[in-house]
Amino acid sequence: MPHGLDELFSARALKRDPDTLAQWGCDWTRSFTVAPSAVVFPESVEEVVALVRLANESAFALVPSGGRTGLSGGAVAGNGEVVVSFDRMNRILDFSEADRLVRCQAGLVTGALQAFAEEKGLYYPVDFASSGSSQIGGNISTNAGGIKVIRYGLTRDWVAGLKVVTGSGEVIDCNQGLVKNATGYDLRHLFVGAEGTLGLVVEAQMRLTRAPAPQQVMVLGVPAFPDILKVLAAFQATLTLSAFEFFSERALTKVLAHRDLQRPLPESVPFYALLEFDEPDMDRAMSVFERTVEEGWVTDGVLSQSEKQAADLWALREGISESIAPYTPYKNDLSVRISLMGEFIEEVDALVAASYPDFEVCWYGHIGDGNLHLNILKPADLDGEAFYERCHAISPKIFEAVRSRNGSISAEHGVGLLKRDFLGFTRSESDLAIMAALKRVFDPNQVMNPGKLLPG
Repeated sequence: MPHGLDELFSARALKRDPDTLAQWGCDWTRSFTVAPSAVVFPESVEEVVALVRLANESAFALVPSGGRTGLSGGAVAGNGEVVVSFDRMNRILDFSEADRLVRCQAGLVTGALQAFAEEKGLYYPVDFASSGSSQIGGNISTNAGGIKVIRYGLTRDWVAGLKVVTGSGEVIDCNQGLVKNATGYDLRHLFVGAEGTLGLVVEAQMRLTRAPAPQQVMVLGVPAFPDILKVLAAFQATLTLSAFEFFSERALTKVLAHRDLQRPLPESVPFYALLEFDEPDMDRAMSVFERTVEEGWVTDGVLSQSEKQAADLWALREGISESIAPYTPYKNDLSVRISLMGEFIEEVDALVAASYPDFEVCWYGHIGDGNLHLNILKPADLDGEAFYERCHAISPKIFEAVRSRNGSISAEHGVGLLKRDFLGFTRSESDLAIMAALKRVFDPNQVMNPGKLLPG
């Protein structure tokens, strides 16, 4: 264990037993070595500053840990690093009703911010399946998206200010909650999506908005993927959507086998679209639905008749990741422009089928914002390491399909370790050089989450 930690942290806030190291040294990825030297649980900004300065003096590395729900290995500590858990820095510090602004610590659970907003008659709209355990600091560090991006945008759009401890141990306050601030570089946006490689987010000022109207949920059966895009265009031309998701029949089958849920439609179809919209728009939505059926884009549909049914319909989509977890899926989180999705998914499907005809593939994602989740499922008789290597080998071909359409190899899960060596498929050599230079400015001794995000 690095020298000096015992002087900074009490036995309660410093752990090095095997169980704690294993639990806090990883995220939801399971394909990387986990080997931290210690886990610390700071409770103040001052403790974080002292820790970072000690790391610089004693030459040890730090890995930030939030809810550990990441899917790219960004929170994995595999080389004796000290894990910095923000579990005990989880309070709401201030609220301004006039500004609709919450100042909170980085360890505040996303769902707790959503609940606080609701208590105040307001709304925090960034939402995803892991909101009950993910933390605001982690959301910021990965610029988390989720299921409402089509209407409300990404985490970045709701960050009004940040307090950050940089890699050299300096504390900087970015933007201070202002709406207008034309005073040069907005440093706040450098830390959003930086995956803890430049510094540790310790506090955030998060914007809230007015609560939406009651929502209706509709699930539609779609016979062909290109028709999903036609359905999206038809609904967007008529009403404001809060969500537009899709999933395949194979993904639905996995959820139904895993959870006590009902099939949404009497007959199976290759694809399903899930829409959410304001209840007052229901008549217009039904008119569009009838048109999509007449056009042959949709075979059937179901509209939620209660809050429970709406939740059950959402569970068909949000339960996919959990239901396929036992298959040790190799995940790809990709994005291209919506207009290019049809040809893109066709090309990638053909690539996977040609290389691995014996692998199951589950497609689902946030189709309304161009984000597709490709999940290749491990056969039961194939060793995990061999499966990972085989999938990793085809990634360059998939990423070339992304690059040819000016897309992204990581739409919302981040880069971490999993996508680090492929970053050049999305970012230019000039981009990478500038990013590396910024890393040296904010983290001159390379103590912040080393080996993540940037290629070596």
